[in-house]
Amino acid sequence: MSFASKVVIVTGASSGIGAATAVLFAKEGADVVIVGRNEVKLATVAEECTCNGKAPLVIKADMSNDDDVKKIIDETIDNYGKLDILVNNAGMGAFGGILSDTAVSTYDKVMAVNMRAVVHLTALAAPHIVETKGNIVNVSSIAGKKVLTGSFLSYSLSKATLDHFTRCIALELAPSGVRANTVSPGPVKTDFMDNAGVPGVNWDEMGAIVALKRYSESEEIAEMILYLASDKAKGITGSDFITDNGGLLRYDVPQY
Repeated sequence: MSFASKVVIVTGASSGIGAATAVLFAKEGADVVIVGRNEVKLATVAEECTCNGKAPLVIKADMSNDDDVKKIIDETIDNYGKLDILVNNAGMGAFGGILSDTAVSTYDKVMAVNMRAVVHLTALAAPHIVETKGNIVNVSSIAGKKVLTGSFLSYSLSKATLDHFTRCIALELAPSGVRANTVSPGPVKTDFMDNAGVPGVNWDEMGAIVALKRYSESEEIAEMILYLASDKAKGITGSDFITDNGGLLRYDVPQY
């Protein structure tokens, strides 16, 4: 599954699924652009990419900042002259239901990163991806398909919107030979929950709440992303690939 000569942007690449995806693309020969906010973590990922393939282009960016989003595309094209694959992985979680005093502010904060930034970056990237007949992979969640608890409201809404956004752009870009698909994980052992304000997650307990009684590692999701970005998936567009250890079948949600 070689990606030699392909240029790939991976957002949210400083840790977790994004980091694993960037390293795997590097192993397969891609020119990878890694995007994130944490310079220290990005440097670690860049070193791992370099050891396994090519040195990546590192871009520190806040996805909620329009100028930073534009910078991602500008620097990619300036350095490589093209773009083949966009992986919209950056995302955040914040908890609070409709009865919360912060319902609207939480919604605005989550949607700014999980949806508005994705729309903005994809809009800027799409003309370049049309030129290369490349593809887009968006990282969603089973939270966009299953009602969890009220505290997941904004996060769930953002992922449900991302799913439908993917289908919409898949249809629009299909005549140009561009594919767009979604990967929807269940519990994955990353620092996502720490960043969402839920430190000290017991991952054995998180694994126990789904049907297969296991959590996923980031590399498992990365493998799926690379498959969808490869020519092996040349007939797949507008699809949502769920890799959740049976989370949609059984998910006993902890309360936050």
